[in-house]
Amino acid sequence: MGESSGYKEYVAGMWAGVATVIVGHPFDTVKVKLQKHNTAANGIKYKNGLHCTARILKTEGVQGLYRGATSSFLGMAFESSLAFGIYSQTKQLLQGGFHSDKPQPQAIIPAGAFAGSIISSILCPTELVKCRMQVQGTDSLISYSSRYNSPLDCAIKTVKAEGPTGIFRGGYTTLLRESLGNASFFTTYEYVRYYMHLQLKDASPHQTHLIDVGIGIMSGGLGGIACWCVVLPFDVAKTIIQTTPDKISTRNPFQVLTSIYRRSGLRGCYAGLGPTVVRAFPANAAAIVTWELAVKMLGIMRD
Repeated sequence: MGESSGYKEYVAGMWAGVATVIVGHPFDTVKVKLQKHNTAANGIKYKNGLHCTARILKTEGVQGLYRGATSSFLGMAFESSLAFGIYSQTKQLLQGGFHSDKPQPQAIIPAGAFAGSIISSILCPTELVKCRMQVQGTDSLISYSSRYNSPLDCAIKTVKAEGPTGIFRGGYTTLLRESLGNASFFTTYEYVRYYMHLQLKDASPHQTHLIDVGIGIMSGGLGGIACWCVVLPFDVAKTIIQTTPDKISTRNPFQVLTSIYRRSGLRGCYAGLGPTVVRAFPANAAAIVTWELAVKMLGIMRD
């Protein structure tokens, strides 16, 4: 990044978040269903992501894939705005005005982790509502009397049943996921972007825009895959913690993962890996392409 552009970096990040939800939410719904049901001791089991998707489409239609999307749109737009804005400005601060063509991990990694830690407190409540809406479809084991009519209804009932802190259930796990995930994402993104630009620096100037889009797709997509390969076990634990309304159930992600590992092995800790990886590439590619396009339109100078 060049000099700090204030609010513009946050606006660009907001649009990146909107693009992420549009492209990625259906995959996220499948992931959450797999994590909830395929790690349970009994009940419905899905063979794989395709089987889960087919069941959702058969019983609920396309709208079933976008269950909980309202809170996700609000959460992701705000989260992405903060993530990209805080990351960009923190990285500039850590670089201390020194600009290098090559990525600087000593600035990128802590900037990404810091951005993740900040957004986790905002993301946690919206993710809890999203996950609880997603798991209550036709295939759900949740009784009809306990189901939610809307994201707002879910939030209100959660606070009534579990108190004000109930909406922040899974906060520590979200913090771990977002800190590690953002550090992994931005590190992979920066390095892939740098080396691809290095390889394509002599390309025709007439193809600059097309090349930039291609680099954005690859760097964003690979960044997303790297992120989720690192943090998926914490995401599985978060889903279990947030969708289990029992007040006495553990909120320690390591205890949850130990229990899942004993019951389902490593495969259980990576439940939902298929749709997560399939979602990670296009959703994060869309986020980066949208972000970089918005950056250009807003006149933000980049390295």
